[in-house]
Amino acid sequence: MAIAAAATATVTMALARPTSNVLLTSHRARWVFTPFAVSSSFTSSSSSSKPSRALILYSKPGCCLCDGLKEKLQAAFLLAGPDSLHDVDLQIRDITSNPEWERAYQYEIPVLARVLSDGTEETLPRLSPRLGVELVQKKIAAALKH
Repeated sequence: MAIAAAATATVTMALARPTSNVLLTSHRARWVFTPFAVSSSFTSSSSSSKPSRALILYSKPGCCLCDGLKEKLQAAFLLAGPDSLHDVDLQIRDITSNPEWERAYQYEIPVLARVLSDGTEETLPRLSPRLGVELVQKKIAAALKH
């Protein structure tokens, strides 16, 4: 018991200390957390002539599948190459903040949707939690090309 308590205290203290946000700082501006409306900030930072690519992730606090997908998306956004997602805006929506989203997605989260040019959303096929980051990047890039 004493060992578990000491380990818990160490973890808590480690989490309380400021840490480096290397992964978050590189895309902080693109990760939009909004509970109610689609952000009007879906704009491409790489080129004004290229249309913005945008995704919405429906999730909720305490969802381990949601947290896992967020981590993979974060890593996939950092990868370079022909399937780069650097110009993609990602909005994360907490379904518990909106009754309509909660009714629609309570048994389906995490749900990833792409925002079409007319502002409507298209749900993407579910990504397996077992997929590697590179494959997640490729699948999202392919979905955004359609």
